[in-house]
Amino acid sequence: MLPIKKKMRALVVGLGRSGASVTKLLSKKGVKVTVTDEKNKTDLKEFLDQLEGVEYESELGKHVLKTFTEQDFIVVSPGVPLDIKPLQQAAKCNIPIVSEIEVAAQFIEEPIIAITGTNGKTTTSHLIAEMIRAGGKTAFLGGNVGTPLSEYALQKDKCDYVVCEVSSFQLESCYDFKPHVAVFLNVAPDHLDRHGSFENYLAAKLRLKNNMTEEDYIITNIRDSKLMSSLSGVSPKVLHFTTDGQAKIPAHYQDKFQGAFYENAGLHLKSVRWKDHVFPLQGTLLRGLHNRENQLAAMLAAKLAGISNEAIQKVLIQFKPLPHRMEFVAKKNQVFFYNDSKGTNVASLMRSLESFREPVILIAGGKDKGEDYGPLAEMVRRHVKNLILVGEAKEKMNRAIGDFSETFLVGTFEEAVYVAYQKSRSGDVVLLSPGCASHDMFRNFEERGDHFKKIVMSF
Repeated sequence: MLPIKKKMRALVVGLGRSGASVTKLLSKKGVKVTVTDEKNKTDLKEFLDQLEGVEYESELGKHVLKTFTEQDFIVVSPGVPLDIKPLQQAAKCNIPIVSEIEVAAQFIEEPIIAITGTNGKTTTSHLIAEMIRAGGKTAFLGGNVGTPLSEYALQKDKCDYVVCEVSSFQLESCYDFKPHVAVFLNVAPDHLDRHGSFENYLAAKLRLKNNMTEEDYIITNIRDSKLMSSLSGVSPKVLHFTTDGQAKIPAHYQDKFQGAFYENAGLHLKSVRWKDHVFPLQGTLLRGLHNRENQLAAMLAAKLAGISNEAIQKVLIQFKPLPHRMEFVAKKNQVFFYNDSKGTNVASLMRSLESFREPVILIAGGKDKGEDYGPLAEMVRRHVKNLILVGEAKEKMNRAIGDFSETFLVGTFEEAVYVAYQKSRSGDVVLLSPGCASHDMFRNFEERGDHFKKIVMSF
């Protein structure tokens, strides 16, 4: 992408949080900005209000093809697929199409710690930011996690580190984006309805490494064979983490292993960069092996940021689960309710089920994203006492996993929660972990999780 200069013409496609923020940033830099969105002014009022006093033009209610072909570059919001006709036409005209984080990064000088992966991105991003802050340094937390990166580029007060969660939707339109530290947590099939195949999805994730050099660092999961093979031979220095323990580190890595592993209820730091150290996890509020991976990755990123062991230890114990991510809701008549509404894919659902030894009554279903639910069968057989299916994907899920537990197909989300409670007994866990998107019934996973919590608290 060419350096952004005054009087360039830019089209921002999609006026959501990132669209509004990048419009403000580009306008401030003297770019002639036009915003386009298929929604009308009424639907976009929240974001139009944020642009009060900003110089820009808009085309709302529809996309005008001619406008797309008259730009120096186009900024596409994460929710806008790249295969819409106007973007395809712009691509044929060789007009650069980039993401908001690509634009914002041009105006950021501070080191960026970028986190990607199919699951665990938000928890890990928060952990890293909190560890940096506990160590007496400042950190901006944003990107896909909530606050657009453009907001940091706009603010006067700068931080020591920029912690940025990045999604495949953002990365597929990145070309020059370059973090100093890239965290690859895991990769499993997700968003296949958008990317078309797992290979395309993986390729989007891997764009994060493209501009990194030997002065940069990659942190990755040694248990993830897809990531390990894809990251083989990269220029940046690589730190590994694993929850399998030291003895199960692959033989060809044993002597040269650099990173951290989980063993005997502790995180073990093992690297020539730092003195070996064990972080005990007794009292941690995060549940499950998947959160041990998140903690390992965050700890390594914090060490690269120069954070003390004492500060890291404090955050490991005090950090609370984020809303909608294995969030404990309530205990009702000796039944435990957990909200994992963010569990929107098969891999995430499997990780959630692995976290419990108690009998689980699972509420699953929602909008299908093109995944195969077959891999869930064994986990359902081992962990799920009752399976409550709801939403557009319920029939497809039932065909794949309905025979491995006592299964109920219900018509409404409210009915799903009520049936789950009726079937529960003392000591059971009622778990909302849909394995699907929320858009068939709710605006987003947050609304779904909040509604679940509201119903539970009414019991």
